[in-house]
Amino acid sequence: MQVIPIDLYETLEELDPKTKTAFIKLVKFLGEIVKREDFLELKAEIEKLTKSVNDLAEAQKKTEERLNQLAIRVDQLAEAQKKTEERLNQLAIRVDQLAEAQKKTEERLNQLAIRVDQLAEAQKKTEERLNQLAIRVDQLAEAQKKTEERLNCLIKEHKITREQLGGLSHAIGYSLEDRAYKALPRLLKENFGVEIEGRLVRKFVEISPQHYEEVNILGRAKIRDKKIVILGEAKTQLKKSDIDAFLKKVERLKKIFPEEKLLLCVTYQTSPQVEEYAKEKGIKIYFSYDFD
Repeated sequence: MQVIPIDLYETLEELDPKTKTAFIKLVKFLGEIVKREDFLELKAEIEKLTKSVNDLAEAQKKTEERLNQLAIRVDQLAEAQKKTEERLNQLAIRVDQLAEAQKKTEERLNQLAIRVDQLAEAQKKTEERLNQLAIRVDQLAEAQKKTEERLNCLIKEHKITREQLGGLSHAIGYSLEDRAYKALPRLLKENFGVEIEGRLVRKFVEISPQHYEEVNILGRAKIRDKKIVILGEAKTQLKKSDIDAFLKKVERLKKIFPEEKLLLCVTYQTSPQVEEYAKEKGIKIYFSYDFD
C-alpha cells in the first residue's frame, strides 16, 4: 500500500471533501497498478498534480473570497433594491396624489372655462347694452342741443317780453304818478290840511357822492305854518315788500330831509292785509280811482 507524502496530504486537506476523497482513491489505485520502477516517474507526475491541486486550492480560495465579496455586494444591492422599491412605492403614492390633484385641477379649469365663457357672454351683452346706451346718449345729447336752442330762443323772447312788460309797467306806473301829481294836492288838503308849496315831482335825490335814490313822489308843504316833506311811492299792485322797501328808502333819505314827513303810497290795487300793514306803519294809501 502506498503512503501519501506529508506535504501532499497537507495540500489535500485544503481541498473540499469530495475532491480530497477522489484524489486519495486515485492515489491508492495508482499505487496498486504502478510498478516500483515507475514510482519515481509517477512521483514527479504526482508533484505536478499536487502543484495543480495547490493552484486549484488557491484558485478555489480566491473564488470563495470573491464569492463572499459578491455575496456582500448582492446583500448590499438587495438592500439598495429594497430601499429603491420603498422609494418607488412612495413615488407611486405621490404620483397617484398628483394624478388626483391634476384631475381636480382639470375639473376646476373646466369650471373656470365655463365661467369665463359665461363672463364673455355677459360682457358681450354688456357691450351691446353700452352701445345701445351710447346711441341713446347721442340721441339725448342731440335732443338736449335742440332743447337748449329752443330755450335760448325762449330766453331771448322772454327778455324781449320782459322789456316790453317793463316798458308797459313803467308807462302804467308813470301814468299813475302823473295822475297822482294832479290829484294829491287836493286830497292832501282835504285829508290833512296840507298846503303844497310849488308842485309834486318825480326826482333822483343824491344821498351821497354819485349815489342816488329815486323818489316817485316828492314835494314840500306846510300844515298850519309847519314845514313838512311829502315822500311817496307809486306801485301798480302794492305789496307788503314794497312798503318795507319804501320805509328803508325813507330811512336813507332822513339826512337829506330831516323835517317831519308825510308818507304815502299810490296804487291801482292791494290786499286788505297790506292796507292794515301800511296803516300800522303810518303810511297813507291812495288808489287810482281816488284821483277821478
